[in-house]
Amino acid sequence: SFIVGSGRMVVTAVGVNSQTGIIFTLLGAGGEEEEKKDKKGKHDPLTDQERTKQQDGAAAMEMQPLKSAEGGDADDKKKANMHKKEKSVLQGKLTKLAVQIGKAGLVMSAITVIILVLYFTVDTFVVNKKPWLPECTPVYVQYFVKFFIIGVTVLVVAVPEGLPLAVTISLAYSVKKMMKDNNLVRHLDACETMGNATAICSDKTGTLTTNRMTVVQAYVGDVHYKEIPDPSSINAKTMELLVNAIAINSAYTTKILPPEKEGALPRQVGNKTECGLLGFVLDLKQDYEPVRSQMPEEKLYKVYTFNSVRKSMSTVTKLPDESFRMYSKGASEIVLKKCCKILNGAGEPRVFRPRDRDEMVKKVIEPMACDGLRTICVAYRDFPSSPEPDWDNENDILNDLTCICVVGIEDPVRPEVPEAIRKCQRAGITVRMVTGDNINTARAIAIKCGIIHPGEDFLCLEGKEFNRRIRNEKGEIEQERIDKIWPKLRVLARSSPTDKHTLVKGIIDSTHTEQRQVVAVTGDGTNDGPALKKADVGFAMGIAGTDVAKEASDIILTDDNFSSIVKAVMWGRNVYDSISKFLQFQLTVNVVAVIVAFTGACITQDSPLKAVQMLWVNLIMDTFASLALATEPPTETLLLRKPYGRNKPLISRTMMKNILGHAVYQLTLIFTLLFVGEKMFQIDSGRNAPLHSPPSEHYTIIFNTFVMMQLFNEINARKIHGERNVFDGIFRNPIFCTIVLGTFAIQIVIVQFGGKPFSCSPLQLDQWMWCIFIGLGELVWGQVIATIPTSRLKFLKEAGRLTQKEEIPEEELNEDVEEIDHAERELRRGQILWFRGLNRIQTQIRVVKAFRSSLYEGLEKPESRTSIHNFMAHPEFRIEDSQPHIPLIDDTDLEEDAALKQNSSPPSSLNKNNSAIDSGINLTTDTSKSATSSSPGSPIHSLETSL
Repeated sequence: SFIVGSGRMVVTAVGVNSQTGIIFTLLGAGGEEEEKKDKKGKHDPLTDQERTKQQDGAAAMEMQPLKSAEGGDADDKKKANMHKKEKSVLQGKLTKLAVQIGKAGLVMSAITVIILVLYFTVDTFVVNKKPWLPECTPVYVQYFVKFFIIGVTVLVVAVPEGLPLAVTISLAYSVKKMMKDNNLVRHLDACETMGNATAICSDKTGTLTTNRMTVVQAYVGDVHYKEIPDPSSINAKTMELLVNAIAINSAYTTKILPPEKEGALPRQVGNKTECGLLGFVLDLKQDYEPVRSQMPEEKLYKVYTFNSVRKSMSTVTKLPDESFRMYSKGASEIVLKKCCKILNGAGEPRVFRPRDRDEMVKKVIEPMACDGLRTICVAYRDFPSSPEPDWDNENDILNDLTCICVVGIEDPVRPEVPEAIRKCQRAGITVRMVTGDNINTARAIAIKCGIIHPGEDFLCLEGKEFNRRIRNEKGEIEQERIDKIWPKLRVLARSSPTDKHTLVKGIIDSTHTEQRQVVAVTGDGTNDGPALKKADVGFAMGIAGTDVAKEASDIILTDDNFSSIVKAVMWGRNVYDSISKFLQFQLTVNVVAVIVAFTGACITQDSPLKAVQMLWVNLIMDTFASLALATEPPTETLLLRKPYGRNKPLISRTMMKNILGHAVYQLTLIFTLLFVGEKMFQIDSGRNAPLHSPPSEHYTIIFNTFVMMQLFNEINARKIHGERNVFDGIFRNPIFCTIVLGTFAIQIVIVQFGGKPFSCSPLQLDQWMWCIFIGLGELVWGQVIATIPTSRLKFLKEAGRLTQKEEIPEEELNEDVEEIDHAERELRRGQILWFRGLNRIQTQIRVVKAFRSSLYEGLEKPESRTSIHNFMAHPEFRIEDSQPHIPLIDDTDLEEDAALKQNSSPPSSLNKNNSAIDSGINLTTDTSKSATSSSPGSPIHSLETSL
């Protein structure tokens, strides 16, 4: 009835305001926050303040990350979003570098053609004063075509068309290999981003720990056992009560099954904590199955299921004498408060007073928690058969308990995790633990993992304290406050999903450090979705992860293991190094080939390297080199240096030194062979040969020497940080060895049997030896270059760096640069409050009138009701940003306004609010409509117009 009766439930939030709604809204907003900014830089002054409500506790911190007041065209946003997703930082750097190299190559090829044409024209028609005869036209045209071909060849060699291939091969090869390291990559960009990672926010359960709960300590019969007690040391009465309390007061779906493989651990099925307790029963050489068979699930008299309020679970059973016994288990600090007795060593109950409890907390529970254990208290209570207790009165039922035991359950740290975290820290990556556990347990696990070390200056905070520190007196999150906390923060305990999202966003948006922080996040639950999506790289658990978490992630850990993240960091850094190796090799060939072609054309009116030969060289340095250098496997040495950072140049000063140093060596030898080669080898000169003359040995030696130098320089290119041992790990990459040997074999065939198509003349064995000897000189020269300290070559500049303007999208710059007019913000906030006040008065007047006229008059029954669990499927809960809209400070006003409209006119469509009850009022929570841009008939519209 509308008036008579008592309420059993109050719905405080539905749709996007409920906990699930907040998570899904964050999932929608998390990845698109930057795109939601207006491209013209317009910033609504109300956004920041209204986004954070003037309320304490969960509501304030849960609603803060939601963005709902940004304008802009939806299509433009989608395009901007697609553009941002498609172009990664590495691709941006490569594009910029490729354009610069391409422009330089185009200019050089154009100049080469112009010089060749002018040289020929002046020499033929001015110096030699030859007339242009009609019958000579085909010959002149052939000369001009030859010059054009040389120009095109220079352009082809100069343009690094192999760069996209190298990137694709490197990423694809890395992704394939990462699968073997239990990393399933969903987005290719995540590979390269992990190479820049500076921070990892990790879950505890299942990632750092095994997610196999095990009882390791127990307090039974007034004795604190630091390990599993011997069954004979426990009184028989106590043992029976303990086995019954655990076996019966657990979900019957929770079981310990035999291992799938011989030698493996038993399988835990169901609730992990209950599995730990059942394992404790088995460790005490007892069996829980007979107990459950004697008391099947259907015979259980009443069950009080576990929830976050009572933090305990209780089961009532009927004994043979018609009396009742209730078994309880739960968080020790909660259950012990309800205990008035405790079993002693003889299995008899003794009085358990508050001061006994305090002493037990200090001597038993706190030491267990400091060891990283979760403490569970197991208790029971007997009830007489008559009068039968009022089972609905929980306060009386869940009281006067008798404590059987307190156990300490450990989720053991994975054995490989401490070493993995040590590697991360050595690589310059800060690991932070974000968990829902209490702070003592979290701190203990963090110490075991090596996240924190005693004596270090670090912070371990709970969610409430974290929110208190990052919010101002108005309840708004301030970036300056986050910047004071996150550098020292190592453990965030008792955290909510929004806390995790806020921390990740705060670290990413921070300008506290010179380089922007690149944050990776691990998570397995739906609650972790927002943080996974907001992070630069999100790692979802492949075994324990939910579909929402996997969908929001970039990489899925198929073994749920933190050590797999270290492999991802290695492969990410390897991608950068592979591209840099390829660039070092290719740019050396580029510089030499272009200068040789240009200088040769200017001096001898012909290029020493012919068109087809240049195409073969291009094939070597583009396709084959990208295959060889982009498939280098990573090594542990990659983890010995700090993260590059997003603004790291692709070509460092060391690489520039190598490029110019090897170019000098190659140019010196090629020009030496060009001008004195015929005397060295006692052969005919190939310079100034007629148009259709046969291939010369002289130019073939130059071509062969050039290719040999590239082959041996490809070995030098394997190292880009000035290492001396260029052969280190060469046999671990069979693709590299195959390509180098294969290229050498094809070169022999081209030189010896290529003939006129390749402009080659067969060489003698001694000529081949000289070519190989000069090529081997590359390796010796590489050692000479490595000896020269890079610090002294200050004239060298790095290349392939993105400026801040190019790196940060325009929308984000607008957000950062925009100054908010606080006076205007206060004015508009005042208007909203004014609207809200008048709106509430109108609501109250209408409700009073409705009751006065008739109880049910004007109230319509909703035509249909659907479950709140299905609200995500309804269109009104989709996050639409096609229209700018400003939320009111109190969201309930929007619902009240909707209720007013429904009161005044019966609904024409189905009920949109899925949790509406039979009050007859049809509420709507359509987030795509603005309260300030309501229909002309709405109260807010009329108030706004009158104002």
